[in-house]
Amino acid sequence: MSLSTWSQERSMKWLVVLGLVAFSECIVKIPLRRVKTMRKTLSGKNMLNNFLKEHAYRLSQISFRGSNLTSHPLRNIKDLVYLANITIGTPPQEFQVIFDTGSSDLWVPSDFCTSPACSKHVRFRHLQSSTFRLTNKTFSITYGSGRMKGVVAHDTVRIGDLVSTDQPFGLSVEEYGFDHIPFDGVLGLNYPKISSSGAIPIFDKLKNQGAISEPVFAFYLSKDEQEGSVVMFGGVDHHYYKGELNWVPLIRSGNWIIHMHSISIERKVIACSGRCMAFVDTGTAFIEGPKPLVDNMQKLIGAKPSGSKHYVSCSAVNTLPSIIFTINGINYPVPGRAYILKDYRGRCYTTFQESPLSPSIEFWILGDVFVRLYFTVFDRGNDRIGLARAV
Repeated sequence: MSLSTWSQERSMKWLVVLGLVAFSECIVKIPLRRVKTMRKTLSGKNMLNNFLKEHAYRLSQISFRGSNLTSHPLRNIKDLVYLANITIGTPPQEFQVIFDTGSSDLWVPSDFCTSPACSKHVRFRHLQSSTFRLTNKTFSITYGSGRMKGVVAHDTVRIGDLVSTDQPFGLSVEEYGFDHIPFDGVLGLNYPKISSSGAIPIFDKLKNQGAISEPVFAFYLSKDEQEGSVVMFGGVDHHYYKGELNWVPLIRSGNWIIHMHSISIERKVIACSGRCMAFVDTGTAFIEGPKPLVDNMQKLIGAKPSGSKHYVSCSAVNTLPSIIFTINGINYPVPGRAYILKDYRGRCYTTFQESPLSPSIEFWILGDVFVRLYFTVFDRGNDRIGLARAV
C-alpha cells in the first residue's frame, strides 16, 4: 500500500505487504467513503504453478442478499480514496479509515501523540474506554514521504455489525508527513505475515471468533464520484457485477499478488511481455509500474508531462485507446475515460504512475482505477482473487 501527500495528490509507498481471513453467517456490507489516494509497497518472488481450482466456494451459496448488513453514509472526495467509519472502544469512538489490501495492520492516532499530524485527526482517547488494554510492544511503518511510530493496544473494534473483542491494533505516538490526509487511520486486509506490529489482523480475528460466514471479502468501488461503494465480508453479492467471476490463483499464499500475462494497446504488447507480477491494491489510487514502461505508455496515449503528472486534452478523452490487461487468459480493458481524472484546475491527467519499487522482475500495482471497473473478490480460503465487470 502506499500513501500520498494529500496536497500533492501523489501516492507514497508502504514498504510492506500481505493479509486476511473470515467466518460467520452473513454478508456484511460497509459502504465506503471515497477520498484520496493511498498505496503500498510490496515484495514477493517465487512463482508457483497453478493453484487448485477445486475447493471453490459455490457462489450460489455465498452470494445472496437479504443478509444482515451494516452500512454507513458515503462521502466521495475526488474519486481517489474510499473510506469507511469504524469504531474502537467502549463506549465506541468513531474513526475514518481506508480498507487496504496492501497492508495488514489497523492503526489510528492516539492521544499520546503530540505530532502536528495527529492534532489534525481524530485521536483515540484511551482513558475513555473501559475495555482498553495497553501493551509494551512498539512498531513503526515507513512510507515514501512519511512515517509513523506506534504502540500495540487491545480493545473492541466494530466494523458495522461485525465486532472484534480484545482486538490488537496500533496507536500512533509519532506521525510525520500525514498532516493533510483526510482519513484518521488504516485498516489492513492483507495476510498476517506482513503485519508490521505482529498483531493478528482484524479479518483473521473475526474469522477466529466465528463472526464471518466464509473466508472471503469483496470490493465494489463506485465510479464518477457517485455514492454506493461497498466492501462486503463473508460472501459475494452478485448484484454488483455482470457475468461470471473469473478466478485467478495467487502466486503464493501470503499476499494478494497474481501473475499478469501482458499489457497491450490496440493488440500490440507494450509491457509485461512474457508474464509479470501484479498486486491488487485497494490502498493505491492509480495503476503503477516500472518507470520506462509507464513512460512509454504515456507516450503512446499522447500524454505530456507537467510536474508530477502526465496530461492529455480533455476533449480527447473519449478517443484515447483502451489499455488491455491480460490476466489468466482473460482480457480486462481499461478505457480512456476510466484512466483519466481531472485535477483541481479541471485539467485531465492519466492515472498511470511509476512505481518507486525496483524489484528484479517486472511488477505492477492495480489500484482503485482497476478495481472500479472490475468487482474484486479476495478469497482467503482458496488463495485467489475473483474478477468480474462491475455494474
